[in-house]
Amino acid sequence: MSKPKSKPLFSSGIEALDEMLQGVLVGDNVVWQVDDIEDQIPFVHAFCRAAHLDGKKLVYFRFASHDPLVPDSFGAEVHTLNPKPGFEQFVTEILNIVKESGKEGVCYVFDCLSGLAEDWYSDRVLGNFFKLACPYLYTSHTVAYFALIRNTHSSLSIDAIHSTAQIVLDLYKSKGRDYILPLKVKGRHTPTMYMLHLLEGNKLEPVTSSTIVSEILSTTPQPWIDGNLARHDTWTKILGEAQAACSTDGKRSSAKKNKSLKKQLIRMIITRNKAVTQLCEKYFELSDLVSIGKRMIGTGLVGGKSTGMLLARAILKKAHPKWDELLEIHDSFFIGADVFYSFVINNKCWWERHQMKTSNDPYVEAEKISGKLLYGKFPQEIIFQFKEILGYFGQSPIIVRSSSLLEDAYGNAFSGKYESVFCANQGTPKERLEQFKDAVRTVYASSMSRDVLAYRLHRGLWDRNEEMALLVQRVSGDFYGDIYMPQLAGVGYSFNPYVWDPEIDPSEGLLRLVFGLGTRAVDRHDDDYTRIVALNAPLKRPEVSTDDVHRYSQHVVDVLDLKNNTHASTDFETVAKATPELALELFAGRDKEMEKRARQHGVKNVFSWILTFENVFTKTTLIDNMREMLSTLAQAYDYPVDIEFAVNFSKDNSYRVNLLQCRPFQVNVEASDAKLPENIKPKDIYFKTSGPIIGQAVAQKIDRIIYIIPSKYSTLTTSERYSVARLIGDLTNALPDDKNILLAGPGRWGSKMPELGVPVSFSDIRNASVLCELVTMHEKLTPDISLGTHFFNDLVEMGIVYMGIYPGEEGYTLNEKLILQGRNVLSTAYEKADRIAEAIHVADIDNTLSSLFFHANTLSQEGIVFQAKI
Repeated sequence: MSKPKSKPLFSSGIEALDEMLQGVLVGDNVVWQVDDIEDQIPFVHAFCRAAHLDGKKLVYFRFASHDPLVPDSFGAEVHTLNPKPGFEQFVTEILNIVKESGKEGVCYVFDCLSGLAEDWYSDRVLGNFFKLACPYLYTSHTVAYFALIRNTHSSLSIDAIHSTAQIVLDLYKSKGRDYILPLKVKGRHTPTMYMLHLLEGNKLEPVTSSTIVSEILSTTPQPWIDGNLARHDTWTKILGEAQAACSTDGKRSSAKKNKSLKKQLIRMIITRNKAVTQLCEKYFELSDLVSIGKRMIGTGLVGGKSTGMLLARAILKKAHPKWDELLEIHDSFFIGADVFYSFVINNKCWWERHQMKTSNDPYVEAEKISGKLLYGKFPQEIIFQFKEILGYFGQSPIIVRSSSLLEDAYGNAFSGKYESVFCANQGTPKERLEQFKDAVRTVYASSMSRDVLAYRLHRGLWDRNEEMALLVQRVSGDFYGDIYMPQLAGVGYSFNPYVWDPEIDPSEGLLRLVFGLGTRAVDRHDDDYTRIVALNAPLKRPEVSTDDVHRYSQHVVDVLDLKNNTHASTDFETVAKATPELALELFAGRDKEMEKRARQHGVKNVFSWILTFENVFTKTTLIDNMREMLSTLAQAYDYPVDIEFAVNFSKDNSYRVNLLQCRPFQVNVEASDAKLPENIKPKDIYFKTSGPIIGQAVAQKIDRIIYIIPSKYSTLTTSERYSVARLIGDLTNALPDDKNILLAGPGRWGSKMPELGVPVSFSDIRNASVLCELVTMHEKLTPDISLGTHFFNDLVEMGIVYMGIYPGEEGYTLNEKLILQGRNVLSTAYEKADRIAEAIHVADIDNTLSSLFFHANTLSQEGIVFQAKI
């Protein structure tokens, strides 16, 4: 017979709380941080009741002006103390009482400690009291309960208390419910310990929904993240004045003074760009800017991505009050651009970075600098603030995103050039801190990537200083077993440059939707598809047959793998079976043809779900609201915009949209309806397409064709295909900027899988005018066309027109014989006669009798490349 499990020595009196904390252990000093001491009383009573029932000695130190915390019915030994004579006498009395009470099994309750700082006129002395009392209680083998009023103390006391206590709990009261967020539980850990928990009845359950967590935490006043606000520099002076002006307790500040402060804060925190400044002055309130300042680490601007997200939310909320309910509350933090400067200087990279601009080979120098940044060190005051951020988020997944001062502005989007790093945020506090520091280093190092430098050079930004701020966001979504994800995510455009049907109105906008994390919508994936949604005709899709709908639907879902603490891609069937609580029919429909074939062949339990999102379109108001959102933002910007977002639905199909990003969309709206020439002879046509065509309408002369011969390319090894990609970069960058280059090749340009296309990078194709994908490779493989948002934005922003060609299908032409008739001038850049040379044909069109022309109409989805006499 097994020995009965022994009862723990101490208890909080709430079994679910004991389980969450992995027990209340001998020596625990438990600090409750509350907004009102009344909120702690039920937990004090539970603790006292448990001690009383177990026959333990209960000692109550009574010294504050609030009502008693411990009722007489628990038989506590009450010691009434007077703190006013001073710290020394007060702490001596307490230590003597503890000594007299003896060791083993004594339970202590202290009145709220916050009043002591007022009695002693010092937060530092309050910290000193705790550093003496807490270790003494710990060595006496007791358990003690303390309370602090949240946001009323400086780091002088908070740091001392947090570092000395064994358990620190934030207690929140919201809509009559109690929520507990553990900030520190020494010597214990569970996968969900540092999540926000809801106490309901006898259960204490983790709150898994980002919508609920952000609403509770963000609507509760939070302390300034920067603990250095005691300094008296210009930064803190202006922020302090602005906070005082926003306070309803103080004297009402004049409108003139508020306007001046708002302008100062916009220039100090948000932007120095004139166009963006005008928008900020129009839509931001002074209180909005103070709230941003409270959530900043360090000084400097918050950068383009942060500004875009914050400004878009402000625009929407001023446009209509419904957005207060529809938008998921953001509770992001901002790491100022000056922190990046300090990181670069402190890790001995500033001079190298400065000299790189004039180097003979800046890419090589940049790679060295990037390597140093990846192993850089942070100062202690920054690490402390990193810990504060992680304490706030608990174990909710977060993402560290680049927010360069150069990106997301009018004219320069930098789409996907810098890194953004997901932190699944699981593990011990120490492990989570290391993951976070690595994420910050990774984003900083990405400022030296080849694609970033090539983009800066191409956009005339080479001599501009790179100032990298960071945006730290809670990942929108929910926990589903060992995975975390939003239900829906994607990108939206206020103008639709991809029109495949006459009924589609490009001015109504476009969405690219995915199930799970939005990385599948913004990055180009060679093994999958997103759902393209024309906002004025959401049920229209380019595919016609059921087989095509299945083939061109999303099959892989991006999630955060909590077990392995990483970002992962998982097939849809696996995710669907792991999330039985999800209303799958809202996002997916059944493939009736597949089910019919399965029955005919006696196959059971076939997974026939296809991600179509049609019930989202027909049974919710999401499409109408997204169309209105994009229109409102575009009108405010007076410019087309693109956004990133996530959506999470409730059981009643209501939803919240998390607006993650907004920036100007670099597209020429007016040039979309050019007429194509008529009566072109078939023998003069090089290429012809009936779509897809993406980009602006164009009619231009072509000076060079670089054609990757599919039959030759398909025989190359992987390393040879990478060599082809680099050679293409040399060939496109060798011509003057005023020359128009057409690139044509099999499969997907920019593919990360060379077997599916040509693995060029942005820097290899940035000087091209036309990019043509041929849906052909070899007999056993027909690559499909699929653009990710970052690749898509690059093409549109650079003015590169994209077209897909399906050789052999009606409405399409690939005249390889005509293309190869011209002299191959590849030898001017590549002198070897090898397999790589055999796969590339380069033709410069300098014939005095005829020229090569490209015409494209994006509205009618028609494009043609043809020769004509001059």
